[in-house]
Amino acid sequence: MSETAIEVRDLCIDYIPYKKKSIQKSFLKKNTDKTDIVHAVKSLSFSVEKGKIVGIVGKNGSGKSTLLKAIGGIFTPDRGSIDLYGNTISLLSIGVGFKPDLSGRENIILSGMLLGFTEETILEKMGVIIEFSELKKFIDYPVRTYSSGMHSKLAFAISATLETDILLIDEVLSVGDQHFKEKSYHRMKELIMDAQRTVLIVSHSANTIRDLCDKVLWMNDGELVTYGHTGEVMDAYTRYMKRLK
Repeated sequence: MSETAIEVRDLCIDYIPYKKKSIQKSFLKKNTDKTDIVHAVKSLSFSVEKGKIVGIVGKNGSGKSTLLKAIGGIFTPDRGSIDLYGNTISLLSIGVGFKPDLSGRENIILSGMLLGFTEETILEKMGVIIEFSELKKFIDYPVRTYSSGMHSKLAFAISATLETDILLIDEVLSVGDQHFKEKSYHRMKELIMDAQRTVLIVSHSANTIRDLCDKVLWMNDGELVTYGHTGEVMDAYTRYMKRLK
């Protein structure tokens, strides 16, 4: 019997969108507008077996990144539950996980310790992380000075070197120059070849999903459309997206 790595049950995540308001209107009259609550994820349930690679697809605004951030512990579910059966989990997502005023080097140490690694282990692998990131002198600059591509390189280098049981990837393979994209892609294939590692990938690249994933979860407007073998789900999803054009 297969061992479960991730179990999501009746997951619901809501948020209130930020709306810009006129300062004049705010002072002159009370706001009588009813608050619009966005249901980003709606009663979603699925499980992932240990060692499997699952792709998450859906048009923009479907709740893919919200789901990944909830599994990664960034967002707290409003209802439902998420159970993780792994010692360590890491989330690769642009803009998540770094302290902007700390240098890249300091963020490596902080990120590694948050992942559960000892400072000794992190320092042992520091050189490998910096070399993979290709940041050179910028590794000692504050992360707030980084471009999105530099941020992505550092995030990927950390997760690719400090290997965790569960790896969540949110579009980071599409950021950076072509050389780094190819290097990251090859490293990702090496990481997921480990039968003990469970991976969830959010990507708009159909080729990436088809090439890497065992199964695919298709979301639309926060709901589960279908969850099954990669070929079947991607064929249906591709036909759906063509109809929208």
